[in-house]
Amino acid sequence: MKKAFTMMELVFVIVVIGILAAVVMPRTGSNRLNEAAIQVVSHIRYTQHLAMIDDKFDTNPTSEWYKKRWQIFFSNTEDGSNNLWAYSIFSDGAGGSTGNPDVSELAVNPLNTSKLLTGGYSGTVQYNDLQGRNTKELLIGEKYSIVNVDFTEGCSIASNKQRIFFDNLGRPFYGSPHLQTKPYHNEINVKKLNSNCKITLTDNTGKDINISIEPETGYTYIGG
Repeated sequence: MKKAFTMMELVFVIVVIGILAAVVMPRTGSNRLNEAAIQVVSHIRYTQHLAMIDDKFDTNPTSEWYKKRWQIFFSNTEDGSNNLWAYSIFSDGAGGSTGNPDVSELAVNPLNTSKLLTGGYSGTVQYNDLQGRNTKELLIGEKYSIVNVDFTEGCSIASNKQRIFFDNLGRPFYGSPHLQTKPYHNEINVKKLNSNCKITLTDNTGKDINISIEPETGYTYIGG
């Protein structure tokens, strides 16, 4: 005859489950930070890819083609976003080089062509402009509880609107291309990356993860 569990055995099982839950839950939380970093790395690489296959060079001396290079733009402004961090991938210029993307300037999500590569707001276009075409994962403040995005070392900039953009050779730049006045020269507002750029994502538990971008090649990876 099969014996039933005793009360002591049941209590023991419950205690073991509780211990396992306490160990596993923090790891699950940290995985969300890793997932955010993996996603951002992937999208930085995709921005570089777009810049290399969509060379904006124009022989017209008045075209200011260099302001239209593909960029990934992070911000957490108050305009409708409650300061949540989000980012967008776009080529500035179709609606004028303003530094903020119009809907027509945003990259199409290659995994779902009905969507655009923008979190939907935070210094960019608003949800009502997008009519549901935003990619929610890019609103990293909501999706992954990211509370800070910090550019340091080779791309340090005093702004809550931070961006990386690439030329047709895939070389990374930082700053504000819409303020650029010459195609290749380093300026106050735009500089070619000369040393590793570190992007630090911080979640709502205070944990950090670093993303590095190397100069010249634009190789992007987690760590550094």
